[in-house]
Parts: sequence; C-alpha cells; structure tokens
Amino acid sequence: MGTAFAIALVFFGCCSNVVFLELLVRDFPGCGNIVTFAQFLFIALEGFIFESKFGTKKTAIPIRNYIIMVTMFFFVSVVNNYALNFNIAMPLHMIFRSGSLIANMILGIIILNKRYSASKCISIALVSIGIFICTIMSAKQVQNTVNDGSDDGVYAFVHWLIGIAMLTFALLMSARMGIFQETLYKEYGKHPKEALFYNHCLPLPGFLLLSTDIYRHCVYFSQSAPMTVPAVGLTVPIMWFYLFMNVITQYVCIRGVFILTTECASLTVTLVVTLRKFLSLIFSILYFQNPFTAWHWVGTGVVFLGTLLYTEVLGSLHTALLGPPAKDKKKE
Repeated sequence: MGTAFAIALVFFGCCSNVVFLELLVRDFPGCGNIVTFAQFLFIALEGFIFESKFGTKKTAIPIRNYIIMVTMFFFVSVVNNYALNFNIAMPLHMIFRSGSLIANMILGIIILNKRYSASKCISIALVSIGIFICTIMSAKQVQNTVNDGSDDGVYAFVHWLIGIAMLTFALLMSARMGIFQETLYKEYGKHPKEALFYNHCLPLPGFLLLSTDIYRHCVYFSQSAPMTVPAVGLTVPIMWFYLFMNVITQYVCIRGVFILTTECASLTVTLVVTLRKFLSLIFSILYFQNPFTAWHWVGTGVVFLGTLLYTEVLGSLHTALLGPPAKDKKKE
C-alpha cells in the first residue's frame, strides 16, 4: 500500500503541477520567479516546523555542504523557470529536461571516472538524438512565427537560442549537483528530508535579488479576473488560485518521490518518474493544444525509449514475461 500510495502521489502531484504551471505561464510567461519563490517558501516553512523542529534539530550533514548544494539548486530552479521567458514551449521544456541522463553520464565520466556499458551508451545516444530532433523542430516553429528576414524574426530566434543555452546550463548544473549529493550521502548517509528542507530554506535570501520582478507579478496576479473557489465560496484572483494549487501539487509531487525512494528500488523510481513525464507531456499537448508535429512525436518516442533502455526496464520486462536468458537458466 505504501508503494501504491507513493506512485499515486507522484502521478497526481507532478502531473497536476505541470497543468497549473502552464495555466500560469500561458497568461504571464515571465512569472517563473514568483512561482519558484512560492514553492521554496512553502516547502521551507513545512520543513522548518516538522523537520528542523523550529531550528532545534542538529543537522546530520555539515551546513557548509548544504550551502554549496543549495547554491547549485537555486540556480538550477531559477534558470529552468526563467527559460520559459525565451520562446521555450512547455513540451520542449519537459523534453529537454529529460536529457538529465546525458548530463549525468558526461559529468560522471569527467568527475568520477565512471565507465558505462554499450547499452548505456546506446540509450544516451537515443536520448541525445530525440532531444536534437525536438529542438530543431521547435527552432523552425520559432522562425515561422514571424516574417522571414525581419528584425523581429532575428530577435525571436536569438531569444530562443538564449533559452536553449539556459536549459543546457541548468541540465549540467543539475547533474553536477546530483554527483555532489551522491558523494555527501556516501560520507554521511542518506538524509533526504533534511536535504529537502535546506535546499529550499537556505536559498530564500537569494530571492531578494528578484524582489522587483516578484512584486510586479504579485500586482499582476492581484489584478487578474476573480473566481470563486469551489467548496469554499471564497472569491480570489484566479492567478493566485493557480499559484496556490501549483505550490500544493509541487509539494505533493516531492513528497511522493521521497516516499517512493524509501519504498522501492531506484529502478522503479526512475520508471515512475519517466512515465509521469511522458503523461505530463501528452496532456500538455492535447489539453493546451501546443504545436506538436510528427517529428516531435518521433523525438519524444526516441527520448523515452532511450530513458527506458538506460534504466534497463525493457530487460526487466523481458525477464518477467519470458523468464531469464538461456545462459542464466543454465547457471541456475
């Protein structure tokens, strides 16, 4: 029941979170900073009360290590959300972030001197090809939204290239943060709830640098159309309602992933998260009518095929359905 409950939280929380994020971005494409701040503030307050016991609980991992990890986490979160300001469509945003396997492998080879099997390399190649296809198709769509050769067209394309560069930076920084966190866990043991709290609490002062933009969007949100909250009867601006639901579903998503990591093997966690990303992508395309060509579908399929191959899910399904290979049966 614990595993089923965790999977339900991941699918419900993460998929719903994408919906409310797109509802926010559709009306205010530059609202990434206020969304990130609200998510960080809520999770930090929850962790301060229930994890740190109002600051009285001693940390298992030295605080200086959290400061390093939090600096990377802050930049990854802000850059990922801010990239939406640069003509990056939500489906491309989700597909591009699926390239975390590529970044992890590259930095693993460079920093940890890891070596990977042929199947792992093939899976990474598939993910790379899939992202490349979707990126090229989106680039063509950006060029087609304005008149060819016009100043607006050049500006839009350069704007899009900046967004791609931001996503690439965030991808590599996220992978580096994962390697750093892995080394910390090996030395001090796993403390995911503590890490979750400090990852969201320590960056809060950094949002002072973004206070002007956050305040401006607070004003915009307050001026949005009013709506009556179901079952409560309270009338609030609709953008504040979307933001509130985005924050709650983000918390549900993170909690679901945390429970899943304590209940299941890493292979199961990776599969669940991958399937969640795929469902979020499909829903975003169909419900919000995002532009998605046949080549986008090909690229998406290749990305997720590569991800499944990397996690060895296909081999596990073959073993579960048909039994182990002949050589394994002889060993038994």
